[in-house]
Amino acid sequence: MAKQLLKASIIVSAMTFLSRILGLIRDIVVANFMGAGAAADVFFFANKIPNFLRRLFAEGAFAQAFIPVLAEVQAENDDKKLREFVAKISGTLGAIVFVTAVVGVIASPVLAAMFGMGWFVDYVNDEPGGQKFELASLLLKITFPYIFFISLAGFVGAVLNTLNKFAATAFTPVLLNVCIIGCAYYLSPYVSDTAFALAWGVFLGGFVQLTFQLPFLFRAGLLVKPKWGWSDPNVKKVRVLMIPALFGVSVSQINLLLDTLIASFLMTGSISWLYYSDRLLEFPLGLFGIAIATVILPTLSRNHVSSDKKAFSRNIDWALRLIAILGIPASVALIVLAMPLLLVIFQRGEFSTHDTLMASYSLMAYASGLFSFMLVKIFAPAFYSRQDTKTPVRYGIITMAANMVFNLILAIPFSYVGLAMATALSGSLNAFLLYRRLSILGVFKISTSTWWFLARVLVASLIMTSAIYTYSMQVDWFDLVLRARILELIATIAIGVGVYGCLLLLLGVRPNQLVSNQDTGK
Repeated sequence: MAKQLLKASIIVSAMTFLSRILGLIRDIVVANFMGAGAAADVFFFANKIPNFLRRLFAEGAFAQAFIPVLAEVQAENDDKKLREFVAKISGTLGAIVFVTAVVGVIASPVLAAMFGMGWFVDYVNDEPGGQKFELASLLLKITFPYIFFISLAGFVGAVLNTLNKFAATAFTPVLLNVCIIGCAYYLSPYVSDTAFALAWGVFLGGFVQLTFQLPFLFRAGLLVKPKWGWSDPNVKKVRVLMIPALFGVSVSQINLLLDTLIASFLMTGSISWLYYSDRLLEFPLGLFGIAIATVILPTLSRNHVSSDKKAFSRNIDWALRLIAILGIPASVALIVLAMPLLLVIFQRGEFSTHDTLMASYSLMAYASGLFSFMLVKIFAPAFYSRQDTKTPVRYGIITMAANMVFNLILAIPFSYVGLAMATALSGSLNAFLLYRRLSILGVFKISTSTWWFLARVLVASLIMTSAIYTYSMQVDWFDLVLRARILELIATIAIGVGVYGCLLLLLGVRPNQLVSNQDTGK
């Protein structure tokens, strides 16, 4: 089973890697056109709200509630019942998100006022910052329909993932990046502000992502006519599971929206600096954490349906080892290389040296919580696969409250960097609470062998950090031309990878510890 999971994880990671690379290219294009100015702040704001709902309806709460129920229905080996369930859930979800999209378009000024309160206050007082509020209201009308397309695309992806068809779903985000990049270059000359071109790229990207996946659903024999099924027992079960999961699985996204609200009161550029640093954080998070979580949920759901408690625990233990060997070094490397990474990737056009330095501070803060964010990605599915959505919600409420307290404590002395620090701290708290509960319930406890594995990974990561820090400090990054910067960054990363790999081997870490999930050390 571990070999199958590893193979599926590699497929998803490869596709995610392609998507993240194009995502970085997209962000480079955005930085080149708009930098970190007022228009960039507004576009990131207008894109963040529908993306928050995407995490709820598409790849977040809906998927966590839907996949375990779909696994149950699939286990009955009744194709007619399976098709009927897919028809009813797609019709119900489609109707809900369509209404949500329409309401969002109509109420865009209200949403802009709610989550961009600082801009709205400037608008009411007829101050220059009020222009951000007006632009945000217009952009939301274009970006909000994205939630309809991407929610249905997420539904199709959840079905395909449950059927162990991961490649098409993992590739789909590539199309969004292509659409945004294309609109930035080809539509910008015909609109008054580049932000409008980017917003239309988001709209088009949602449509393309949905239509791309439909042929794969057809081949699986599950492209059926949607039906309204609010009262269907299985739809009702998904609905009951989803309501608390709407909050629990999206705590980090709610925290990001609250950060945006607070950032609207801070200096111009704050939202953009947080966005660019978050984008670099999302690269390893998506490549390792989300990819493994995508694969592990259907497997854990099947383990739960078959009442195989040992396999359930072993699979979580395997996922933990895999994200540790990738996530811990990625976290410390991002902290050390925050400035060089931002310098090489984004500093051109409207993105200045000042923007690079400011964004590097928030990236360091975010990166300190990277491993915790990854842990949440595997601990939360352990509850959802058991159809327990209440526990993550309870801890989600605690985490969100803690994040707000951290925000208030840290935002005053550290401004926007304090918001990133608060996000990292609340993510660590969430991971701790989820693991503690799994341990208390006897569902999963980190094995002795995995504790030793984590210790060796940590030692190797710290020594690697010392090596790349020593090397990078000898490089005059700002005095180099772009080509030299790129070569120096590649050299620094190569040193880190080489040192880390050799240390793992010296410390006794072997590939079979990732391929096999039989030795739990219990």
